[in-house]
Amino acid sequence: MSDIEIARNAKLEPIAELAQRCLGLEKEQLIPYGHFKAKIDPQSIDGEPSSKLVLVTAISPTPAGEGKTTTTIGLGDGLRLIGKNATICLREPSLGPSFGMKGGAAGGGYAQVVPMDEINLHFTGDFHAISAANNLLASIIDNHLHWGNKLNIDPRKVTWRRALDLNDRALRQIVVGLGGAINGLTRETGFDITVASEVMAIFCLASGLGDLKRRLGQVVVGQNSEGENVHARELVAEGSMTALLKDAIQPNLVQTLEKTPAFVHGGPFANIAHGCNSVVATKLAMKLSDIVVTEAGFGADLGAEKFFNIKCRKSGLRPDASVIVATIRALKYHGGVKRTDLDEENIEAVERGFANLRRHLENISKFGVPTIVALNVFTADTEAETKKFTELCEGEGVKCVLATHWANGGEGAKDLAEEVVKMLESEDQVSNFAPIYPDDMSLIEKLQTVAREIYRADDIELTPAVTKKLKSLDQTDVRNFPVCIAKTPYSFSADQTKRGAVSGFKMPIREVRVAYGAEFVVALAGEIMTMPGLPRVPASERIDVDDSGTLTGLS
Repeated sequence: MSDIEIARNAKLEPIAELAQRCLGLEKEQLIPYGHFKAKIDPQSIDGEPSSKLVLVTAISPTPAGEGKTTTTIGLGDGLRLIGKNATICLREPSLGPSFGMKGGAAGGGYAQVVPMDEINLHFTGDFHAISAANNLLASIIDNHLHWGNKLNIDPRKVTWRRALDLNDRALRQIVVGLGGAINGLTRETGFDITVASEVMAIFCLASGLGDLKRRLGQVVVGQNSEGENVHARELVAEGSMTALLKDAIQPNLVQTLEKTPAFVHGGPFANIAHGCNSVVATKLAMKLSDIVVTEAGFGADLGAEKFFNIKCRKSGLRPDASVIVATIRALKYHGGVKRTDLDEENIEAVERGFANLRRHLENISKFGVPTIVALNVFTADTEAETKKFTELCEGEGVKCVLATHWANGGEGAKDLAEEVVKMLESEDQVSNFAPIYPDDMSLIEKLQTVAREIYRADDIELTPAVTKKLKSLDQTDVRNFPVCIAKTPYSFSADQTKRGAVSGFKMPIREVRVAYGAEFVVALAGEIMTMPGLPRVPASERIDVDDSGTLTGLS
């Protein structure tokens, strides 16, 4: 059966009953969105986050797919199966990938969060609220320019763009205000996909409603004619933006196919922003469970690095363990095998491609977090390939567990769950988590540290304009911000064609942007888009709905 058919055949537990049974919540503490979805006001839950926190990350992604979200869900189900009070924290899927190339992000096979079709589409409307808040600020800016421009904003230096949660390359660069003075000032601008917007990053890093409003007020929309930053608070925009987000900031509770509670909330891209679910949802789950399993986007070099250096640094979270997901297919791809030949046995390619996993294992260890490897099993994997993979893991001194959760649900991740529990309870594998650079290091040194330590670049390559900007920012409070390198997820370098464990290159930083509200510095490396386009054959062509309202084609 397809993913959507499996999800549709599942018997879901009413969300109020699941919340009471698994989390000890009363019906009055839930804000229901139908029978199987609900929001929870985190302010209504007493206590401090005290559970163990497990991060699921992965090797560098490939076109074959690694199943990181599926493994996160399977691990949560496996932990429940062995009697542990576990909860899952995931990001919400973006409509861009859902209708574009990647498809949805609710897991797959028998390791899914449900109702899958609703989660992958409009869900509880959070992303629409984030888009609306983003675009409200854009309209306030243009309205200010139209009605006298008291702040003396330079129209050529407005940096705030509009947002839409769909892939649309035609909106990357646009001109607004056409049709005469009555339609506002004519100027160039553009759209970003909502998951790449600063409002999304703020939404996921805010500790609560008050912090959300503060951060929205800090947003820089552009500069005035004297070259000074203009903030959203100067336009008196943060209050109305927060009003649009006051319900969205409450975490969403759903369930897996095996009725494990799952908070699905927020969704910044990991190759552009920090790629993690909301701090609010993670801390709420950690108040209500003994073990929380969460994920970070793309490979460990993008997602885990930003989870550690940005999300944990800003929130005070301290991860206790991590799981790196790998597949035989992905290792063969990084070992030089063409996508069309991945089903053919190739032990030598597995060995070559293991260099990619080894690099990620080394990187995680630099943060002081104990790690195990989950081999997400595919039907085409051969016994010889699996044996070689296990031997390679043993050679690195890391535990490797075979997992079949896609086919067998929680039962297929039971061994993985037991090994994770052993790690969490072991006195020899205690997490000594720490970010890899201090707050007061210069921005150039922070970028060099990430480039050298995580990506294995010899150095960073800066244009004179970028160098000047970074040195100028170091004279301000921005110096204390963490850095977020935005680059292709498919390679350690900025060149997506370089597979495996490439090293000995310079990381080209072509542009630097400051997310004043999210409180991190974005460094764009190579060619990276903040508004994707649809592929030649988009996933939208497979998606349909019949006269009864039944959806097909979602995955």
